[in-house]
Amino acid sequence: MTHAATHPLIRSLDRGAVLFVAAMATIAVAVPVLNLAVPPTSALHVSTYLVALFGKYACYALLALSIDLIWGYCGILSLGHGAFFALGGYAMGMYLMRQIGTRGVYANPILPDFMVFLNWHELPFAWYGFQHFAYAALMVVLVPGALAFVFGWFAFRSRVTGVYLSIITQALTYALMLGFFRNNFGFGGNNGLTDFKDILGFKVEAETTRAALFSISCLAVILGFFVCRTVVSSKLGKVLIAIRDAEARTRFLGYRVESYKLFVFTLSACIAGIAGALYVPQVGIINPSEFAPGNSIEEVIWVAIGGRGTLAGAAIGAVLVNYAKTYFTSGILAPYWLYILGGLFIAVTVLLPRGIVGSLLHWTALRRDRASAAAEEGVAEPLPAE
Repeated sequence: MTHAATHPLIRSLDRGAVLFVAAMATIAVAVPVLNLAVPPTSALHVSTYLVALFGKYACYALLALSIDLIWGYCGILSLGHGAFFALGGYAMGMYLMRQIGTRGVYANPILPDFMVFLNWHELPFAWYGFQHFAYAALMVVLVPGALAFVFGWFAFRSRVTGVYLSIITQALTYALMLGFFRNNFGFGGNNGLTDFKDILGFKVEAETTRAALFSISCLAVILGFFVCRTVVSSKLGKVLIAIRDAEARTRFLGYRVESYKLFVFTLSACIAGIAGALYVPQVGIINPSEFAPGNSIEEVIWVAIGGRGTLAGAAIGAVLVNYAKTYFTSGILAPYWLYILGGLFIAVTVLLPRGIVGSLLHWTALRRDRASAAAEEGVAEPLPAE
């Protein structure tokens, strides 16, 4: 009874999963300790800037997990997943803006500064309830999930697949970007939402808050990883892989392919929304540029480089690519970053088609199989009895 109840979770805890979770848990504890407990004069001290930067990488890792769940295991290549990330970020940004109150430039207790500047006299309906954290947290998941559900319901029922689905998802995020750029939509227009003060009563800029947000982001990556691993290790995951490899045959066997796609697409959007919500207080701003189609394409590249269909590889790919982006965009190579990213993607595609982690797993499996075969061949036949 106990084994059957915990079987999906146990299956998600293979050796690679344990290593990944242990590494994330160690980082979640070590970085805040090195930031808060170690004096700045020490070589082991981690600056607050790096804590915020690493927190941003953790949010990107969670976003990469959501993309790998649908692309790596169900074959849904979404080139608009940045839209769900941005919607979750805007939901959190609206909560943070409502917390400013009279500390804004115009000292209006209800209206954010940009609304006062535009001579708005009352709060738009969409902003109601965002003064409460619980409501904002609900919207972080509900808004991206609802959009994904509605979009997926129409797209999957119409059996839109492949490159056509990718183009539609890209059009969706572009349309949202244009909408959020408009000031009369009530989301800050081109400038977006910024100048945050507090989150749950704690100062956003405080070192302790930054450290706590980093640890929470790492914990979210661990939980997101468990959710994704549990899904792909279950019977549902086997059906998703069947849909990825042979959708028509899976439908012929009697499975409602549209329902499976809709579920995993909606779940993935909810995870992306959570990633966006954790991203905003650490970066300090959310604006329509997060909806840019180029961002969504770059996010797919993270997954491809790290290893599609590995989950941990997708998260690692997001961290590696963004670390490279931080490094190369801060020096003389800054104008050439996109060329570097494109070259890296081509090199990995040609030399490591399974991605970095996927290739390592493949080579390890080959070595294990060869060692096993050699051991079997080395067993001598027993001599017949005389």
